[in-house]
Amino acid sequence: MNEKIIAELAQELYNADLGRNPIQAITERYPDISYEEAYKVQLIGMKLRLADGHVIVGKKIGLTSKAMQNALGVFEPDYGYITDKMMAFEGEPISMASLILPKIEPEIAFILKSDLSGPGVTVADVLQATAGVMPAIEIIDSRVKDWKIKIQDTIADGASIGRIIVSGKLSPVDEIDLRFTGLVLEKNGEVVATAAGAAVLGHPANAVAWLANKLSQYGMKLEAGDIVMSGSLTAACQVASGDNIRATFDRIGSISARFIK
Repeated sequence: MNEKIIAELAQELYNADLGRNPIQAITERYPDISYEEAYKVQLIGMKLRLADGHVIVGKKIGLTSKAMQNALGVFEPDYGYITDKMMAFEGEPISMASLILPKIEPEIAFILKSDLSGPGVTVADVLQATAGVMPAIEIIDSRVKDWKIKIQDTIADGASIGRIIVSGKLSPVDEIDLRFTGLVLEKNGEVVATAAGAAVLGHPANAVAWLANKLSQYGMKLEAGDIVMSGSLTAACQVASGDNIRATFDRIGSISARFIK
């Protein structure tokens, strides 16, 4: 795939985001697109956002649970960037009109106090570099019609990022074994899923370590101050106008989201 096509695809996805008008899957048109080419599309898309005033504040990891990997037939996660304009405040209603076909994922967000540079980053390195963790909700969204995606589509589309909500409660990781951090996910007051931190690659910090090591292949690193979304503990949950979501994590707190038209 030549650079011209890569740039055109990045622009298509960005226009789809701005206009809330999803596009045909890239893999339907270019079935041989590689992971590396998809990440090039993503990077150009991020450069378009930066040119429009976005500021990178962190990174997200997707496809960390076996359920999500099996759904797309893949065996490793993917990643994307988080910008300031993707952040939402807890308590502030989320307008469905600002999204295309959103779903939510309950996650544990890591706030870094020092850089993490691979290769060779371990869980211990991640925990040492972490200022604390927060309950978080990621609102995933797809610029591809009807979520008819393969892994290359979601990579190109910024790992299907929509919005990020983090709580204001930062918990130190010293005395918490995140593998055993329980989660209860509620939608409109009814429990729709339960899980534990071990659902994320055995330990949420494993996901962060994977990302630091993956970024090192491209000469990049995780930086102090970054918000790192470590991946969903459950399968994605569809939402609609009027829905209220609450994710309660053992020992680190809860977070909610409310959706309006």
